[in-house]
Amino acid sequence: MSAAAVELPHDGRLPSLLEVAEELTEKLPGYRIEILGGNLTVTPRADGPHADSLTDLTFAFAAAHGAESRVTQAMGVWLPDGPEDYAIPDLAVVDADYRDHLIANNCYDPAVFRMVLEVTSSNYATDLKTKVTAYAIAKVPVYVIVDRRKDRIHVLTDPFANEYRSHSVHARGQHVTLPGSIGADITLDVEAILESARP
Repeated sequence: MSAAAVELPHDGRLPSLLEVAEELTEKLPGYRIEILGGNLTVTPRADGPHADSLTDLTFAFAAAHGAESRVTQAMGVWLPDGPEDYAIPDLAVVDADYRDHLIANNCYDPAVFRMVLEVTSSNYATDLKTKVTAYAIAKVPVYVIVDRRKDRIHVLTDPFANEYRSHSVHARGQHVTLPGSIGADITLDVEAILESARP
């Protein structure tokens, strides 16, 4: 998608990527604006099944929403691989004291993120490639991808450098138990999640 024209600041200097992202956020309500690897990414609003599956997933993670950890939707994570980089995962499990770790632009220190989850939509390559690198560099321990195109769920763990050392793929009919490090014993029914997310 091409971005709308952005006005120059009154002092004549070029705006930073963060300033452009903030302006686009105001001009394009409902779109997800992120800076990944130094690139501005604009993703149109999700479809109904995407939103429906996030509601089901929120319920599936209910045991992780308590005194020690919280389950959140669309909460920004500040990324260390660029001076203004940030991502907005669809769903996350974070430390309960995340409020004490705000960095900038409504984004929080990646150290408070125990897990991030993305449901693919028009940003398919971003979720399966760009964000894998970004979340690994940020050392987010668990990254779950609901892959609606290939009809499967990816679970990535053990971040090292710019990748995850462990990557398991789960198909319909399977159940996947996530690492206890997220703060609760969570087992996902792959069939139910993929059916809910089906476009």
